[in-house]
Amino acid sequence: MAQAGVEDNSKPKANPSSINWSEIDTILLDMDGTLLDLNFDLHFWMEYLPLVLANKHNLTHQESKDKFYPVMRAEEGKLHWYCLDYWQKIFELDIAKLKEDVAHLIQVHPFVLEFLEQARQHKKRIYLVTNAHRKTIQLKMRVTNLEQYFDTIISSHDYDAAKEDQDFWQKLDESIHLDKAKSVFFDDSKTVLKSAKKFGIGTVVAISKPSSKIETKLVEGFINIETFEHTLPVKPHA
Repeated sequence: MAQAGVEDNSKPKANPSSINWSEIDTILLDMDGTLLDLNFDLHFWMEYLPLVLANKHNLTHQESKDKFYPVMRAEEGKLHWYCLDYWQKIFELDIAKLKEDVAHLIQVHPFVLEFLEQARQHKKRIYLVTNAHRKTIQLKMRVTNLEQYFDTIISSHDYDAAKEDQDFWQKLDESIHLDKAKSVFFDDSKTVLKSAKKFGIGTVVAISKPSSKIETKLVEGFINIETFEHTLPVKPHA
């Protein structure tokens, strides 16, 4: 399930991060809204799925939104919010198959490939850490071909805890043995960013433009970048 993750209506100027790459050995990356355009997820959950449900239940598109939005929002921030199997059971629809219908909207954000190429070149450990369900990850890796850049892909479903929860970070640490001070984490959800910061991740960076279809919005309390251009070059400071 998508989360826009940004809260402030002000439009900041580009705020390049002050990451000292010589002090970073591990890069933790969210997927939706961070590496990939959140427009796909927002369109699927907010527009396309309600349309399918409207046709299924003989409702107008708006009636469907009014009926089913509250059902979805009740699970926001919980593991169910991100679980395709859960929503398949609730709505009696093949959610993974429906996502294929709008897969043409899956897009990699600008400068992501350049960032990942440089991170690999400089021997950083790179982990995809996402709340997305494994079925969604499989679809998006197939479309984008990003899987090759990651040491490992970790879904919160693997740990039975969403990234909003400290349990996720404890289990992640046990799994990949983080040096927190030498780790950087990128995400677009303020709640998740707060969770990472609380756990002690040394550098936490917010994506202020998760979707190409919404305005840049400041995520207060964190380094903000609009695109990964503002993290380049990934090399030790002179």
